[in-house]
Amino acid sequence: MREQALGSVLTAFYDATRCPATVWTQREVGQPLTLLGAVPHAAPPATPDLDALPRGPESISLDGPAGRLMVARVPPAKRAWLVLGPDPTTGLPLANLFRFLAPVVSQMLQTALEVEHAAAELAERYEEINLLYTISEILGRTVRLEEAAATILKEISETVGARKASILVHDRVTDTLQVVAALGIRPEDAPPIAVDDPCSVSAQVFRSRHATIVDGAEMACDAETPYRNGAMLSVPIMWTSPDGGEPLGVVNLSDRRSGQPFSAGDQKLVAAIATQIGTAIQNTRLVRASLAQQRLVQEMHLAHDLQMKLLPTGAVVAPDAEVSARVMPADSVGGDFYNLFRLSLNSTGAMIGDVSGHGYQAALIMALAMSAAAIHAQASTDPTETLAALQTSLRDELATTEMFISAFYGVVDRRLGELRYANTGHPHAFVIGGDGDIQRLPALDPPLGMVTTAPHGSSRPWATNRDLLLLFTDGVSDARNRADARLGEQAVLDMVTTNRTRPTTEIVERVFAMLSQHMGDVPPRDDLTLVVLRS
Repeated sequence: MREQALGSVLTAFYDATRCPATVWTQREVGQPLTLLGAVPHAAPPATPDLDALPRGPESISLDGPAGRLMVARVPPAKRAWLVLGPDPTTGLPLANLFRFLAPVVSQMLQTALEVEHAAAELAERYEEINLLYTISEILGRTVRLEEAAATILKEISETVGARKASILVHDRVTDTLQVVAALGIRPEDAPPIAVDDPCSVSAQVFRSRHATIVDGAEMACDAETPYRNGAMLSVPIMWTSPDGGEPLGVVNLSDRRSGQPFSAGDQKLVAAIATQIGTAIQNTRLVRASLAQQRLVQEMHLAHDLQMKLLPTGAVVAPDAEVSARVMPADSVGGDFYNLFRLSLNSTGAMIGDVSGHGYQAALIMALAMSAAAIHAQASTDPTETLAALQTSLRDELATTEMFISAFYGVVDRRLGELRYANTGHPHAFVIGGDGDIQRLPALDPPLGMVTTAPHGSSRPWATNRDLLLLFTDGVSDARNRADARLGEQAVLDMVTTNRTRPTTEIVERVFAMLSQHMGDVPPRDDLTLVVLRS
């Protein structure tokens, strides 16, 4: 693509000036020159003498087969040269033509370089987002790490085909590796391993931070006997922070069913899963750590960004429901979230929540709420039971931080033509009928964390493929412009009602376009979250 575009420019230049121009490049040091771009010639242009080419930006003159040439290295490429000449038959000065063309070629190479860098970065980000999306299931089980470890270990073992396995986590107080999950034994029956143990595979991997595969008779250790039989694959559990990597524990796999040795591919797969476990461990530790310590602010910004990437798309509930949603975070770390659940062939769940306050405390509670909701929503299709279980899971954290969560959770049952919902203090929940009728779904209970009583539920008829469920947080209705005027709830309702028959993606786009027009260059004071569901 770059060569084609450059050739088009050089051809146009030649047509206008009758002056030949070529661009040459050396891909790597020691390699010959290759033609990057050229104009039509009666014969292919002769390759310049590499040793005669200038190394700096200043142009020089060279004698070519057909006359005088002007040559200069073209930035930003380290090894690219523009060759102009011989003198055109039009009589135009070669130096003037060179001063005109050199910046154009330089800009084209700069643009091509930026595109290549952007494409490489996009590919990396795509893989990262792909992996982070997988992490959401791990985070969904990390309300307590101990509850999740056994399930995680079982999934790893089934994938690799190992009959024995263990997950060890570093205990900072005792400086030992503690077994939190194992196949075939109770974790409490496995002895801890000192980090400085010279014969333990787990301790060595933890210290070195590098995965290893040991043979059956290699590095035998009595403490690892309960979860090792023969060869063992051991991979460190790492947490990557802005300050570098920190080891958190070790994953061990042994006694492979196939009898085949562990491969580099197995090691790579388990390393990716170990990264996910590391994220789950670190999230759990952050939630339980002192929320008053300012050193956690940067980590909480990263945690907030992570949760934004983990928010589900409408594809997770398709084709049972058409859902579009968007979160526009404020400059500060906030606590808005939403979640979507495909509960059965005919039931779809949609949840929205807003953690009180701002900053890293709200981000921590948001991450914990999303994780707990992912578990509890799969256990029941009753919204009241789900929010009651969520309240129980978050009770201690909400009490400690003196925070609360306004939450709405609705389940659309297409078979029964019914919407069942529970609303704990969330003000902006509506059903917009096919005829434009607007019904508010009122809060039936105070926000989670304010009371200990179980939430109440309600229901209403649901017109399949006609009704819209509209959910948004107060950041949308409270959006301010330069005159400090609020957008207001009614403006959102009017926009959605007017466009109620359009695809949900278009409805969301139009609401956010209205928000953008209203706010102008005023940054949002709060997270903006909107969910539109049709089923």
